Amino acid sequence: MLHPDTSNVPRSSLILFLLLFSVMLGKYHIYVGFAFKPYMIYTGILVLLLAASFRFQKLQVFEVMLLLFYSVYVFSGAFSLYASSSLRAMFGIILYVLFYILMKGILGLFQKEELENGIANAGLLFNIGSLLLYVWGLKSNGFSLLGDGVIRYGAWFDRDYPRLIGMLEDPNYFVFYNTLFFTFYLCKRGSWKNNIGFLLCLITSVLTFSRGGLLILMIIFIVYFFLNKPANQWRLFLSACSFLSIGWVISYILGFRVLDILQNRFQDFSNDGGSGRFELWGRAWDFFISNPLFGIGASNFADYNAFEYGDQLVVHNTFLEVLTESGLSGLLIYVIFVLTVFVQIFKADFHRKHPFLFLTFLGFILQMMFLSLIFNDMFLLFLAILSAYFSYESLNHQNVHTVKEAEMR
Repeated sequence: MLHPDTSNVPRSSLILFLLLFSVMLGKYHIYVGFAFKPYMIYTGILVLLLAASFRFQKLQVFEVMLLLFYSVYVFSGAFSLYASSSLRAMFGIILYVLFYILMKGILGLFQKEELENGIANAGLLFNIGSLLLYVWGLKSNGFSLLGDGVIRYGAWFDRDYPRLIGMLEDPNYFVFYNTLFFTFYLCKRGSWKNNIGFLLCLITSVLTFSRGGLLILMIIFIVYFFLNKPANQWRLFLSACSFLSIGWVISYILGFRVLDILQNRFQDFSNDGGSGRFELWGRAWDFFISNPLFGIGASNFADYNAFEYGDQLVVHNTFLEVLTESGLSGLLIYVIFVLTVFVQIFKADFHRKHPFLFLTFLGFILQMMFLSLIFNDMFLLFLAILSAYFSYESLNHQNVHTVKEAEMR
């Protein structure tokens, strides 16, 4: 089914806004053997309320490939050394897939304009709320920037760096979640709301002091710059530079020297090995060598790492984690899934029609080289949004075909 008839659906922009925003609240979950998150509860309620109009949407090719990958990934745990971890991963994946299908069905009840309005509003609240929590965190720390491993509301003091985490638990993941809103506001600057949202995204992202995240946002900006006739984008470039310069002057006057903190963060890269990532990647490669075809088993890296090295850490590289835990077979299918998304985006000309979708996925894939994201709420939300846009496109083609047939009669 391409798109249901939603003329009689009791939908509300508030319903959609709350669904999108609830994905940002994963930090505030209920643990019952697994993390039961706010959007899961809300999605379940919505499915019951909209049961009469709810329809399961047709699977896209990239979704089939993702399900195939998850199947192979789960299978890798069949003979794993730490079977309990693989079993938890299997139940977690089943839960994620279930709520992905339900969320996708709910998004299918709304029109494109309603979905875009929901994204804009959810991004505003996410960034405003995160910024307020960050200021509150600084205040609770006496506006001192010193601290290591201390979390105060929306601020995480990491080796004397006051890093913004906002509504999330990690500054690097904050940039990942904010990528959707950053690209959306960047590509749709036709309203004051979106321009304000773009500036808020810049502020919050810079305050995370995430080296990899900020570098990738810069790459996204450059790709967008050349994707849309550079001669027409100088105003955007100059506006962004002016805004950041003004912000830097204000912060300097207040004694919060953002530029100095950023400079120190990047200088530390050569000393901390990417916050220990290089060492973790080496360990992951060694584990992969022990079982290259099917890997060490789903969600087993942390257990292997704890046994061998005494610390509970993840790989911090999605592709390497896939390779380590599900072997070459799992990585092959995952890479095919990623390529399938890009092929479908370019085939539908979305990089021109809806460039924020292309830029978001590009940003996600680049950030996955520094983060472990085999299953992630925001990533699945984006795929559900992407699938909805493919449905809108199919519906438009169907309507055009219907009009042409009517004219021929």
